[in-house]
Amino acid sequence: QVLLQESGPGLVKPSQTLSLTCTVSGGSITTNYYYWSWIRQPPGKGLEWIGSISVSGSTDYRPSLKSRTSISRATCKNQFTLQLSSVTPEDTAVYYCARGRTTREYDYWGQGTQVTVSS
Repeated sequence: QVLLQESGPGLVKPSQTLSLTCTVSGGSITTNYYYWSWIRQPPGKGLEWIGSISVSGSTDYRPSLKSRTSISRATCKNQFTLQLSSVTPEDTAVYYCARGRTTREYDYWGQGTQVTVSS
């Protein structure tokens, strides 16, 4: 069974960079045919795909967030990370990492981590 675990600060100040790490166990992030994604759910709203990284290391981002988003990976640690710059209170959400055969469909999820943007 594949397990994903998000980690990172729960409180970020406006204009700073949000940085989260997803640690994967029970499967390699270099396994063919899988995408590793970040998704968030703002309070009272639906799930919102942020971006994904493929087994080859190529990335794809939500257009509205693309200028502020970077997803990278550390294959030796079996981790991938999310950086979202210039955050505002609108970036407050529960952030999830997930695995899937595509960038929009997922078979394994992390438990999620609350990130609040506030001064």
